[in-house]
Amino acid sequence: MTSILGISAFYHDSAAALIKDGKIIAAAQEERFSRKKHDPRYPYNAIQYVLKEGKINLNNVDHIVFFEKPFLKFERLLETYMAFAPRGFKSFSLSMPIWLREKLFQKKFLFDKLKQHDENFNDINKIKFSEHHYSHAASAFYPSPFKEAIILTLDGVGEWATTTVAIGEKNNLQILKEIHFPHSLGLLYSAFTYYAGFRVNSGEYKLMGLAPYGKPIFKNLIIDKLLDLKIDGSFKLDMSYFNYATGLTMTNSKFSKLFGENVRDPKKDLLTQFHMDIAASIQAVTEEIVLRITKNISQKYKIKNLCLAGGVALNCVANGKILKEKIFENIWIQPAAGDAGGSLGAALAYWHHELEKPRKEFKDQMKGSYLGPKFENDTIEKKLKSLKANYKKHSPEKIISLTANELANEKTVGWFQGRMEFGPRALGGRSILADPRSEKMQKELNLKIKFRESFRPFAPSVLREDLNDWFELDDDSPYMLLVSEVKKDKQIKMKKEDENLFGIDKLNIKRSSIPAITHVDYSARIQTVHKETNSRYYDLIKEFKKITNCPVLVNTSFNVRGEPIVCSIEDAFNCFMGTNLDTLVIEDFILFKKDQDNTLLKSYKDKFEPD
Repeated sequence: MTSILGISAFYHDSAAALIKDGKIIAAAQEERFSRKKHDPRYPYNAIQYVLKEGKINLNNVDHIVFFEKPFLKFERLLETYMAFAPRGFKSFSLSMPIWLREKLFQKKFLFDKLKQHDENFNDINKIKFSEHHYSHAASAFYPSPFKEAIILTLDGVGEWATTTVAIGEKNNLQILKEIHFPHSLGLLYSAFTYYAGFRVNSGEYKLMGLAPYGKPIFKNLIIDKLLDLKIDGSFKLDMSYFNYATGLTMTNSKFSKLFGENVRDPKKDLLTQFHMDIAASIQAVTEEIVLRITKNISQKYKIKNLCLAGGVALNCVANGKILKEKIFENIWIQPAAGDAGGSLGAALAYWHHELEKPRKEFKDQMKGSYLGPKFENDTIEKKLKSLKANYKKHSPEKIISLTANELANEKTVGWFQGRMEFGPRALGGRSILADPRSEKMQKELNLKIKFRESFRPFAPSVLREDLNDWFELDDDSPYMLLVSEVKKDKQIKMKKEDENLFGIDKLNIKRSSIPAITHVDYSARIQTVHKETNSRYYDLIKEFKKITNCPVLVNTSFNVRGEPIVCSIEDAFNCFMGTNLDTLVIEDFILFKKDQDNTLLKSYKDKFEPD
């Protein structure tokens, strides 16, 4: 049996993945263990976990594959600094020492780190490197259900590539077209994220969530001034407006002058209609570029299946537009589409491409993305006792019944079941759940539990068999990466005077029979729930449907603003006691807030740095 460890690290969202004979055994992000969101450091804890899950010592792992090639990235950095010299000297002087000390000679650096896991590990030649975008493409194609597909990777930047088009057939994967740094759709979106006052590499989803409150009035200005956009979707950026190539900021004064306002300072500047219109505009531009690219490659290569990876593949609104336009017959998106997924892609690329091993099954290999740790009841009970928690243990059937009734009575539930999800979305393993019919729930979840901005939307989990009755979507969306409208007969149209309200004021207007998950444009980021991949979560929603006639739940990640999704029993209990959550369910144990010792309550709102 051949074991391969994949690693992504040192930029953001470090992670590790383990495969055996091509089968995915485990994968996890370092942030879940370190409790530092988007942790870029060497993923020591994640590696420890996947090795434990795979019941293997590091010395017995056959190959270790890093998700990109450091010498190529170093080449890009040097050439960029030379091209922009003398501009960028400060950035150059800050980044070069760490490159010369650690990153450039990464093989030796990784070897020294890996020895921490197993003192017997002594074969540096086991360490291999994959190209960044090849790792992304591999992470999307090889676990997909397709024998043949086009793979589109869109992100900030790898070594040189920022956008790649590849063709996958059986176990073969070949990159055919690339757009190179500094011309990057991911970095363009991040530039607007920065301009709107959100944190780069973590706030992009906030910008996407803000977009429906605005109008895309700057779309043409962006295309005319910032881009040279071709009909096939290829593009170049006018770098005179940007500072990210060599500077310490994303944009410059010329960029601010173009749009008429300075970069928003989140500490003192409120969000205004201007920022909503900016968000709507860059979202519209992103969708335009993505649609042009996908239409072109569909027509050119005549392949019916599309796989998506890279950070931009997490833009579920753009993904929904590809689906709605019926550009491809089938779409599959890697649930860990960002850099974390590169760890898995690197391992799979080595297995199928370098070792030339065939693909034996053509079905979704991600196991619902439930690839992280789980806990047995004995372990849970011991930990709950040590935490001085007041709990009750029941049969699985009773747990389902009690939880469904709590939800039907507008209680909020921390749901901790089975294996933890790999990727940024909670999918019913480490989730906060609520009743989507509640008019107060969106505001309550945002302000009293998540401690975050009130405009942020929530996603629905819906039974797959009921999908068509509630949403304008015909396809599976198991990883919450497609946006579609709520069914027309479930919508409540806003009055004319309501349409003219200031963006965020629209939140208070009931827009459907499931208002807690209906965004202001009547859209929702949908997760379809399947019995085969998460039977307990499926059974819970089915029981909730039996009580309420509604096969939908609010599903958001089990964490507060700035905190990674909970991983351990202790993480879950701390979040439960530090927020206004009503109920906590961990496997066969249920905890009610009203039954807990008040001295255990925590001040959790400011525990984590806002992202």
